[in-house]
Amino acid sequence: MPIFTNIQETELCGTKKVFLSAIRFATSTGDSFPLFEDDLRTSAQEQVEFMLEDDEKIPLAIADDEIKVEIGILVSKIFCSFENELFSLILEPDIANKDIEKKVMRSLSDLEWMCNTLLKMDLMKDFVSHWANISSNLLKVIEDKRLDSILWGLKIKLIEVTSKVLDAVGYGTVVLPAESRVELLKTWLPYIRKMKFLSDQMGKTEAAFPYKMSEDLSQCIEGAIVSLVSALPSNDQADILADWISAEQVKYPDLSEAFEIWCYRTKSANRRLDEALTESATSLSPSS
Repeated sequence: MPIFTNIQETELCGTKKVFLSAIRFATSTGDSFPLFEDDLRTSAQEQVEFMLEDDEKIPLAIADDEIKVEIGILVSKIFCSFENELFSLILEPDIANKDIEKKVMRSLSDLEWMCNTLLKMDLMKDFVSHWANISSNLLKVIEDKRLDSILWGLKIKLIEVTSKVLDAVGYGTVVLPAESRVELLKTWLPYIRKMKFLSDQMGKTEAAFPYKMSEDLSQCIEGAIVSLVSALPSNDQADILADWISAEQVKYPDLSEAFEIWCYRTKSANRRLDEALTESATSLSPSS
């Protein structure tokens, strides 16, 4: 038994090392690694996905505190790299520089892949927290006037990653305080609404326009936002729904279901309050 236990521990240690190395290769975050060609990065990503699906030792490795710490460090590095690349866009004299755009898209693709990987590992909280923290800064850059008519692929990809974050928070995979959920919604909802309208318009004027928000993406975002809004405190729901009703693009996302839930709960709360006040007044009256 001691020999068998030692063999198991050795195998688990080897699995952890291979897994972490593969993730570093997959995201180009290893300190001693050069920037890899796409085929090598893709190969490393496939290796990580294979291990998550078919390696029976991986659940034990993922539960290890060392792995969790290392994954947290990798996530921070990827976010830092992405932010630096994104901010370089508006610092460049040539705003339409294809090389800069390619670097930003590469960093964002790393983030998206890491997001999907963390979902499989049940470790999405770090990712969601980082995304929520940088959201305002991301939108300040991407909504720069000089970027109005370019970088459509980057803009849609940002919304796709945001969709995964909204989904994780909206359906309870990641639990955030109410104020953080409200901030996340108020930050992204106007931008998503605007981009849905603009991409639809571009699709109408340019038949070959490739960057429309797909129906699946649109429905996924809509469902996550409805779930998110419905779970907020009543006053926060009222603020978001009032903004939605007054918006020009009120058709998307359709929050009518969340609005109906809010109305029903508000009426029920008011009725219970009236009943409580009536009972209190009755108990305090002299005749009682």
